[in-house]
Amino acid sequence: MTLILGIDPGSRITGYGVINVVGSRSEYVASGCIRISGDHLPDRLQQVFEGVTEVISLHSPQEMAIEQVFMARNADSALKLGQARGAAIVAGVVKSLPVSEYAARAVKQAVVGKGSADKAQVQHMVRSILKLPGLPQADAADALAIALCHANTRQGLINLSAAGSRRRQMR
Repeated sequence: MTLILGIDPGSRITGYGVINVVGSRSEYVASGCIRISGDHLPDRLQQVFEGVTEVISLHSPQEMAIEQVFMARNADSALKLGQARGAAIVAGVVKSLPVSEYAARAVKQAVVGKGSADKAQVQHMVRSILKLPGLPQADAADALAIALCHANTRQGLINLSAAGSRRRQMR
């Protein structure tokens, strides 16, 4: 059993999702959005840090996964996103969590099956995979998708390690 926290960083809304991984099965634990207020960037970054810290304290995950920064058309937005992402990563590191990073295309590929999926497709698949009664809010769905991507990647690495061990034992 492993609790994984997924983070979809943002300087206005940071989504979070917590899943419990038991073997190859993922179960929904919690999700939501940390809504950031104010115009002063340092204050907003503090809110991201404190919000993620609070989620970690509340759910006690063992691992954290976060989306990598992608270069948007607006460089200023990308820089603010990168800073929000940094604040979230520091919150995880301060709580001694291992942090893994995933590109948005890899997350969509892992959850939907195609890297060019839109937000509605991600929401639908997250709902389906985790057997949720309704569609999660978009930022929370993205965070849950990041956690699911990490769970899938983690499981794949465990399977590769086991296969390598079996091959070495056969020699």
